Amino acid sequence: MNEPVSGIAPALSLPEPDRSSRGAGAPETDERIRELRGGGVAVVVHLPDEGLPEVLHWGRDLGALAPGELDQLRLARARPVSPSALDEPWPLTLLPGEHDGWEGRPGLAAHRRGRAEHPRWTVAEVRVEPQRLRVRAAADGLALDIELSLDDAGVLRLAHELTNTAAEPLALTGLETVLPVGDRVGEVLDFTGRWTRERAPQRRALAQGSHVRETRRGRTGHDAPFVLALGAPGFSTDAGEIWAVHLAWSGDAVYRHDALPEARPLVGAGPLLRAGEIELAPGESFRTPTAVFIWSDQGTDGIGARLHRSLRSRSSHPRRPRPVVLNTWEAVYFQHDLGRLEALAETAAAIGVERFVLDDGWFRGRRDDRAGLGDWTVDPEVWPEGLHPIVGRVRSLGMQFGLWFEPEMVNPDSDLARDHPEWMLQPLDAGIRAWRGQYVLNVAHPAAFEYLLTSIAAIVHEYRLDYIKWDQNRDLIEAAHEGRANVLRHTEAVYRLLDRLRTLHPALEIESCASGGARVDMGILERTDRVWASDTNDPIERLAIQRWTELLLPLELIGSHIGPPVAHTTHRATGLDFRIATALFGSAGIEWDLTSCTPAELDQLRAGIAAYRRLRGLLHTGALTHPDTGDDGAGATCVIAEDRSRAVVRLARHATANRALAPMLRVPGLDPNHRYRVTPVPELPVPRGLDDTPPPWLREGLLLPGSVLTEVGVQPPLLAPGEALVLELTREPRG
Repeated sequence: MNEPVSGIAPALSLPEPDRSSRGAGAPETDERIRELRGGGVAVVVHLPDEGLPEVLHWGRDLGALAPGELDQLRLARARPVSPSALDEPWPLTLLPGEHDGWEGRPGLAAHRRGRAEHPRWTVAEVRVEPQRLRVRAAADGLALDIELSLDDAGVLRLAHELTNTAAEPLALTGLETVLPVGDRVGEVLDFTGRWTRERAPQRRALAQGSHVRETRRGRTGHDAPFVLALGAPGFSTDAGEIWAVHLAWSGDAVYRHDALPEARPLVGAGPLLRAGEIELAPGESFRTPTAVFIWSDQGTDGIGARLHRSLRSRSSHPRRPRPVVLNTWEAVYFQHDLGRLEALAETAAAIGVERFVLDDGWFRGRRDDRAGLGDWTVDPEVWPEGLHPIVGRVRSLGMQFGLWFEPEMVNPDSDLARDHPEWMLQPLDAGIRAWRGQYVLNVAHPAAFEYLLTSIAAIVHEYRLDYIKWDQNRDLIEAAHEGRANVLRHTEAVYRLLDRLRTLHPALEIESCASGGARVDMGILERTDRVWASDTNDPIERLAIQRWTELLLPLELIGSHIGPPVAHTTHRATGLDFRIATALFGSAGIEWDLTSCTPAELDQLRAGIAAYRRLRGLLHTGALTHPDTGDDGAGATCVIAEDRSRAVVRLARHATANRALAPMLRVPGLDPNHRYRVTPVPELPVPRGLDDTPPPWLREGLLLPGSVLTEVGVQPPLLAPGEALVLELTREPRG
């Protein structure tokens, strides 16, 4: 079972100071300097005689440095005394504070009955393993464990654990992980958004000062910063140095960057701790969620490439082919009827769907979104024989069966709310505002936790569920238990609930959904198999949402569905070929009443599904890039096989072009010494485009060296808005 990434725990006893301990296989170096190397990245850490570690370098691998050269690096980074400043040089540590001389946002904020903590740290122990560094430090009444690990993808993970070793309680109001970045940074990229328009990028010049983005929604949020990146001026999709951070956490968060006149710039993140939320009794510890730090000298695609390699290396990463999903929500909404659903399942199976997911509306009293949440038993009025008839029919058609849950929420009109008002995180008599007619269940309440685990596990067991769509449809406002802020404990309890359920049912797959894309983070992905990127199936909106979701996640983790001809969230009409081309690049599925489709539409869906099933082995393992199209109205998405033998490229237009001749489409990353056959994906229609005469090569294909396709490219047709061209590139044998 996965342990929670943060939380309060009993203290660990400190050993006697030992500054020389090494893990097996650790290199012989200067005792004061440690180096982590992996994936073309190096992190060099200085352990001073007093105080906490300092990072001398985080960025490009410097090569194998001798102990003397590491010490020379330390001297090269030694800071002078600034004019009108402290009388002696001061350190920029992994937990910067006022005692160090740092005058920006502190890494640690705490007090004991109003007395501020300004600890004087001494390193007690250092443990070095290949690509991992653990440091234990002590101060009066405090102990601190710092863990840095650098994986083979060059992704650095950093977490702190603070222990109260005094006899007096400690009120903790901030504990954040930060790293210094290169002086070359000059621009900032992060994200915002709203429901059905998640992960909208925003970019600006780096300004002096301490700058903070806080999320106070009790979940990751539609407007989450997502990834905070500091880059060299003018960094682009495939060029420029970037230093970035993502917090692997699904609760309230702080993303921060600091650029002070007296120090190197910093980037970092941590949990947002509300007043009174964390009070450590004597002997208790608090561990931060893991902050994920990424450096790249190849632009935003370089950041994505490292993160994708890192995620794919996890033992828990989904390995089975990502099945084609049919989700019933936009097909039937709350109108559950066995005959209608059987017809839907039969149509889905006939065109190649592999997983049938029954969405909201199956449980007791759930005829709309104002009642029933919390009562996790099958509604006998709608399903007098339980779900067995529809489950049996789905399985007889060769498909897996999945079910929708929203365990963290409760409607006032439910037996659970009436019988157990003490389980509510937001008491119904407190005047707290409803959201979609629902309130939040306090999952951290032991009895509520056990009720959810028992109820959900019973349904999973009875119907042998293959899949759960785990939804969460509101922000947490006034989320307090007995007057004490409770977001952090609630989030950790949700994690434990997911972990326990997966332990009981190891084969069960789970999708994270939160009003669409409001809980997309690496914390929830430690215990789920994909995320629902957005509640919009409008492919125009989806192109942008998925493009930036792909900065963090590889395609196999991003749910992407073909919706109906007119999107219910935007009322925009789009062609089926465009909807298929958009969903192809993801964990694909359908959310549409297939029984309303014409035979021609079903044939087109069947062909699109066949293309996905044929190509998903490449799409879900290859390197993902976004070649520059030179056209603000069109975007390109490319996946290249690890051995560069194959590639798939989608050129999609979302707005009209400012030129009558489309710019050349280049495909970086191919093998320059081999030729590639370039053809439209045969199962998908070639778009008509706006040209009077389309480029002639579309009929016969092309055979060109990778060097030409990378440097020159091919002439695409001038697509109309709402059209996409999907190309397949296959390396030809030498001859």
